[in-house]
Amino acid sequence: MKQRESIAMRVGSLPSDRRSLLKAVGVGAAGIAGMPLLAACTAQTAPAGAASSGPGASGTPSASLLPAPEPQVKPLLDQQKVNDALAKLDGMVQGAMESTGVPGVAVAVVYRDQMVYAKGFGVRESGRPETVDADTVFQLASVSKPLASTVAAVAVGRKAISWTEPVINHSPGFALKDPYVTRNATVADLLSHQGGLSTGAGDLLEDLGFDQSYILSHLNQEPLDSFRSSYNYSNFGYTAGALAVADAMKLPWADLADEVLFKPLGMTSTSYRHADYQKASNRALIHVPAGNKTWVAKYTRNADAEAPAGGASSSVHDLARWIRLQLANGSFEGNEVIATDALGVTHVPHAVSGPPGTPAARTRFYGLGWNVSYDDHARLSLGHSGAFNLGAATAVSLLPGEQLGIVALTNGRPQGIPEAICAAFLDTAQNGAPTVDWFGFTAGVFQKIDEAEKPKVDYSQVPPQVEPARGNDFYTGSYANSYYGPLKVSVESGVLTLELGPDGRATRFALKHFDGDTFSFESIGENGNGLAGAIFAPGADAAPGGTASSVRLDFYDQTGLGTFTRD
Repeated sequence: MKQRESIAMRVGSLPSDRRSLLKAVGVGAAGIAGMPLLAACTAQTAPAGAASSGPGASGTPSASLLPAPEPQVKPLLDQQKVNDALAKLDGMVQGAMESTGVPGVAVAVVYRDQMVYAKGFGVRESGRPETVDADTVFQLASVSKPLASTVAAVAVGRKAISWTEPVINHSPGFALKDPYVTRNATVADLLSHQGGLSTGAGDLLEDLGFDQSYILSHLNQEPLDSFRSSYNYSNFGYTAGALAVADAMKLPWADLADEVLFKPLGMTSTSYRHADYQKASNRALIHVPAGNKTWVAKYTRNADAEAPAGGASSSVHDLARWIRLQLANGSFEGNEVIATDALGVTHVPHAVSGPPGTPAARTRFYGLGWNVSYDDHARLSLGHSGAFNLGAATAVSLLPGEQLGIVALTNGRPQGIPEAICAAFLDTAQNGAPTVDWFGFTAGVFQKIDEAEKPKVDYSQVPPQVEPARGNDFYTGSYANSYYGPLKVSVESGVLTLELGPDGRATRFALKHFDGDTFSFESIGENGNGLAGAIFAPGADAAPGGTASSVRLDFYDQTGLGTFTRD
């Protein structure tokens, strides 16, 4: 769930004073996009020393000047083009399912404030007859993030908190490794992944079963990248920012989302509680590939610990209502649900998520819970993917200037399917037919991601000459780690075993000898990627017959926190 969502999706008004506006829009493409707003702000009062005569001063454009540019590119689509694309959407989805075997898909499309398409395909669980429809509840993974920034915008619009207010003002327990960052990190910093936490910080604690409170209270041990000048996709940094909003509103996060967003929009099947997903009678189970286009519902994924960032569940019927709200700048069926200026801040670039790789390429941006980009026609594009390696893939894509949006949900491990459906539909609306093999393209991207996430050491390949292990007494005992907590190594039924995780819910890993004092074990959870290493080390002055002084778990050592020392 780390880089998958940001890579896959790379395919309102702002503050009225000039200084704040310039800070908000930045430079480059974002600055150009903000120029119409800047013109609107500055045209009201002529700067000191400006000429006061001539046609331009009276409000009539000078013969040498063009009118101010439009805030949005004029729509290039019309009802017929959208209808033609809708007529082909069934075939796009069915083609994706036939080529991959993914069990279930649901898709909805909104155009000009109407849900013009909502349909389910396939089954909720492989091997069972219950079918997917527009009301089937899926786990959203990181499509939870733009939902969460929508909730936060309500609180900002109601003046309970501001985007630029330090998180610690409302969440006094918030702490990161640098005291300056702790004091100054704002909601906007954390919802745009600019707090400095590394990509995936805290995720491995979640995989081990630690709860939200434990994880957030241990983020202050994670090393930090540059504050506000780096972009690292952090689920728990995002969660901390959203929880500050909940604290400001004096409600638990899931209750706040219900109260200010889901109930006003009639999103009766949407929740940030895993228990609500489990209780839904019409829900899609998550699946992983089993080979030859077959899938199996093997895992469960409880994302309550990172609920604002990844714990929501919903149906495409409900999400179409939310898309209507987004495209209507905070209004739904004639009623203002969110202040337009507060919601608008979520739709503009806050961080550079990807500098251009070539002179012809574009910069990619992240807003607040949204990937923000500009297409070949200079149209604003908003989107986000969701990915659970344990079995869910989702995507949403909006063209606000066209008043067009699409959401696609699947109950299979990420292979680029929902992203390809969204891209193929929008491409067809624009060009009459897809101009790119989107399914082939996205499948290739996700295959490269899988390859990049493989362990650096292949513990399945035993060295040609293996050094023998020492006696079990050298390795057994209790080890301590301030981040992951205690680790116990013992012998069970003749097998060396390590135990790690929350008290009373620890996970046991069987150790298999690899070479010398190195053993392997199977990594687990959302981020599990195969065999990992447990590397024991003797003390500096260890005598024969002594014991290991430490053990380093390379899978848990990605930010240097994976060494456990003997008690």
